[in-house]
Amino acid sequence: MRLSRTLVASAALACAASDAMAQGPPPSPVGYTEAREHEVRQNVRLPGTVEAQTASPVTSEVQGFVVRLIAHEGQHVRVGDPLAQLRTTNLDLRLQAEKGQLKEAEARLARARLALARNKRLMEQDLVAQEDLDDSQAEFRAWEGRVEQTRANIERIELDLERCTIRAPFAGAVVAEHIDVGSWLRVGDPVVALVSTDLLEVRVLVPGRYFHMLQLGERASIEVEGNPPHAIPGSVSAIIPQADVRARVFPIKLSLVDSVGGSGATRVAAGMLVHVDLPIGSNELATVVPKDAIVTQGHERVVFVIQEDDTVQRRSVRTLGGIGSWVAVHGIRSGEKVVTRGNERIFPGQKVQGTREEYALR
Repeated sequence: MRLSRTLVASAALACAASDAMAQGPPPSPVGYTEAREHEVRQNVRLPGTVEAQTASPVTSEVQGFVVRLIAHEGQHVRVGDPLAQLRTTNLDLRLQAEKGQLKEAEARLARARLALARNKRLMEQDLVAQEDLDDSQAEFRAWEGRVEQTRANIERIELDLERCTIRAPFAGAVVAEHIDVGSWLRVGDPVVALVSTDLLEVRVLVPGRYFHMLQLGERASIEVEGNPPHAIPGSVSAIIPQADVRARVFPIKLSLVDSVGGSGATRVAAGMLVHVDLPIGSNELATVVPKDAIVTQGHERVVFVIQEDDTVQRRSVRTLGGIGSWVAVHGIRSGEKVVTRGNERIFPGQKVQGTREEYALR
């Protein structure tokens, strides 16, 4: 009897599990909002390259023997940080000799000053000849000139001593080393290559048919490659009216409004490939969705749409322009429910339980 009850209970549990499996997993909670129609400017998507506004080799202003290379490849430096050190032994000896000569010249100048003052008094009393007074004046001026020259020599040597420590002229990162310890540097020889990391810009080649539509200060969206890609705002800072005669494209530059040199999704570095969504043309009526609704999968942008049966459909979309936190897309109809939260973890055909979210459209 007990065995029979156990078999019945097991069968009931098996049936319940079978029913649960047949029903599938519970709906996934997501946030959504409705796509709308709004006037936006059309975009053209173009590739670009991140460049440093300042990039140059740091050269030596003096010649000398390298005793220490302080900054190495990949190291970040601030303005005035030491990059390399040259040997200063010869300059130290020259400075010591010049300081000794200055002491002698100052002593002789003081003696000439006294002699000149004495001869002036004696001349007033007609006790010396004019020639003696002229000699004392010449002696005084000669030693006065010697003191000035020696002081200038000391300043020049002290400046050369200071230049023996080669320093960063701007903040940035060392991207190449051109010397080693033991190298002999001549004036103008490169020490390291330095690029600024705070002042970055994007260079884009724009087809000639869009040139007349470009405007300084125009806002643009810059998508930095990564996993996942990350978009940062930028603005047109320069339009160069000289086309490449072979490709018929015009270079423009965009300043990065929010370029961060640290770690994370916003990390931007010189040489990176980016994609720029540049506003072109006049306003047109288009379907817009919040930027949160767009998911990048590889090189494709997709939006998940909630169907009437609460399942989601994956739509491949093409972005056309933007307005605030919304973006115009091709492939979505106005009024459709687009997933804005939880869309990274769902898949086509999955059942969802949606909660409506508000997005201001300005």
